[in-house]
Amino acid sequence: MGRGSRVSIIGAGSVGASIAFALHLQKISSEILLVDINPEAVEGQVLDLSDANFTSSTQVRSGTFQEAGQCDIVVITAGAKQKSGETRVELIERNYKILDNVIGSMKPFNPNIILLLVANPVDVLTRITQKLSGLPEKQVFGSGTFLDSARLKLKLASVIGVSENAIHSYDLGEHGDSQIIAWSSAHVGGKPLLDFPEIQKLDKEVVAKEIANKAYKIIELKGATYFGIAGCVSMLVQCIVLNQRHIRPLSVYIKEYDCVFSMPVVLGSNGVERIIEISLSEKEKNKLRRSASALKSICTKYL
Repeated sequence: MGRGSRVSIIGAGSVGASIAFALHLQKISSEILLVDINPEAVEGQVLDLSDANFTSSTQVRSGTFQEAGQCDIVVITAGAKQKSGETRVELIERNYKILDNVIGSMKPFNPNIILLLVANPVDVLTRITQKLSGLPEKQVFGSGTFLDSARLKLKLASVIGVSENAIHSYDLGEHGDSQIIAWSSAHVGGKPLLDFPEIQKLDKEVVAKEIANKAYKIIELKGATYFGIAGCVSMLVQCIVLNQRHIRPLSVYIKEYDCVFSMPVVLGSNGVERIIEISLSEKEKNKLRRSASALKSICTKYL
């Protein structure tokens, strides 16, 4: 792939525009296409983003769904907004129809295209997109618990007093209420996270709820979340374009659980190159099984 790749963003709302701005500042793609069923929203965002042209050589313009289907990477943010108090899973009925129209409008696809799902509930919509698109599963995945894991690292870094980059820990499973923190495999500087006295004193259930509910808190206060996910997506696009092969927790199909949810994967220019199996305690495995069971029951209705 490499620098000069073309990226399309489906959905010109706050999330889509924030992602476009983050990508624009990265200067790794030659062109960013904004696509939405509302042409006035696209025009407004493109005009606003054009005021930042002096910061980057990347061009941002409006595009069609057909053009998006020929890009190197498509970021799908289109969907109904999450209401205050509404779970991600409750969004499924409203967002399934939107996704079905989006995928159908982009066909036929560039055979090497990569589809990155951001719209919620991301795990369910990723699985549906894998089926609707007909593309290899490695080319269709979701942002998953990448943002949740970033929130976790921020929390743990403040507790231990180290850089966030020094902490290796993951939120896994559903990007939603049933996500789990893989405490047993987390480490800092080669030392197990659970061996740190500061961590031993933590109420881990309280921490888990704080991380899982942070989005709800932001939505309650300002109506939507978009800066955090924009940062995460820009990092994922960079990882793909530059073939960096970083390990990120993303929504992918896990054969063992027969569903899509987040596990650590190696991400490169071909998409998901491999899934990393990490050690989990029996308690953590049981929580993942319950999460998978709930997600499968939802997906069955649409597949």
